Amino acid sequence: MTSATAAWVGDGYDPECPTRVLLDRVGDKWTVLVIGVLADGPMRFTALRDRVGGVSGKVLTATLRALARDGLVTRTAYPTIPPRVDYELTDLGRSLQGPLDVIRDWSEQHIAAVIAHRDKFDDGASE
Repeated sequence: MTSATAAWVGDGYDPECPTRVLLDRVGDKWTVLVIGVLADGPMRFTALRDRVGGVSGKVLTATLRALARDGLVTRTAYPTIPPRVDYELTDLGRSLQGPLDVIRDWSEQHIAAVIAHRDKFDDGASE
């Protein structure tokens, strides 16, 4: 990364800006949950999958690869038998933890109200 790249600031409202790809990544439910779980420290794949709950191995693998590519997660393989691989947040990933915690907390606190509004809307009361 060059110093010019490091200093560059995106514009999420510009349809050509790569910020939109990043917004898509950080807005993904699996990203939110994986970052939240890894906030507790390094974790192996199976433990991570079990802790996140409901994610398939294929989707978790794709999510972890994307997060590693974006520099949010590191993957460390150890030459043991059986092989051991740990996933851990990078400093950049830890910087995302706070904002995602706020979104997850907000979602958990307001889900009942959202469901009530959905039910009302679906019953035609929104007209």
